[in-house]
Amino acid sequence: MYERYVKRLLDALFSAVLLALLWPAMAVVALLIRLETPGPAIFKQKRYGKDKKFFYIYKFRTMRMDAPRDVDTNRFHDAENYITPLGRILRRYSVDELPQLINILRGDMSFIGPRPALWNQYDLMEWRDRLGASGVRPGLSGWAQVNGRDRLGADLEKKATLDAQYAKNISLRFDLKCLLWTFIKVVNHQDIEEGGEDRS
Repeated sequence: MYERYVKRLLDALFSAVLLALLWPAMAVVALLIRLETPGPAIFKQKRYGKDKKFFYIYKFRTMRMDAPRDVDTNRFHDAENYITPLGRILRRYSVDELPQLINILRGDMSFIGPRPALWNQYDLMEWRDRLGASGVRPGLSGWAQVNGRDRLGADLEKKATLDAQYAKNISLRFDLKCLLWTFIKVVNHQDIEEGGEDRS
């Protein structure tokens, strides 16, 4: 009941409210990105969604336009060389993730769930399939993110295991716990490493 109806209703409601409140600030960020380097303010990337259906995730662009695209960031070891000065700030405070409120409103994502894997992260998706974590709507944050985030590095089995723990225990209480820990981690800038998972 919660996963199928209540969770989606809460996602749609709160993403709409946050977009209404934050759009002026998001517009300023977009303008600053356009002024700093040539190229669009929004970065679009193909990702795995619920039941392995593809969708395009939205983020504020934090890298130069010549940065490699669709690279598994566990193998993107020179990410620092491509990040813009403004992008460094946006990443530090996770502001680059705000456009994903649009993905949440559309139903592509949830506030809490496994982070959406890149379309070519076949190894991670193989582990999620094996452990039963690929049938869940991906999230802005998740159980794996609050238990290591970038510091989990290339340990795909560990990430998928944490994702599976969430998938098997979805509840309002679990979601609130993840949201609280996400807030704490972001405020304290914990577990963020350039070149780690999902920082492309």
